Amino acid sequence: MKVCSLSRMALVLLAFCSIVMARDLDQDEALRLRQQGVILPLEQVVKQALERYPGSKLLEAELEEKHDVYIYEVELLTTEGVVRELDLDAATGELLKDKED
Repeated sequence: MKVCSLSRMALVLLAFCSIVMARDLDQDEALRLRQQGVILPLEQVVKQALERYPGSKLLEAELEEKHDVYIYEVELLTTEGVVRELDLDAATGELLKDKED
């Protein structure tokens, strides 16, 4: 019984930490950051992601803040039918992660 309770507690803590680690930004906040020159335009980052996978289609793009770093998360559908998730530094455009989703 104790192990079960500890396992549940660990899962709740893990879920809470995951929520705390990443925060989605709304469009007003994203616009303010763009106008201040803190982040690159979304169009520029999406173009960069699409160039990485020619012929792919944009599924979703969002701006998140993780550990005080702004990140564009871009989901693409490749010509092979594979969904790719790319994380790009919103300030520099640097590719941080590229994984199959």
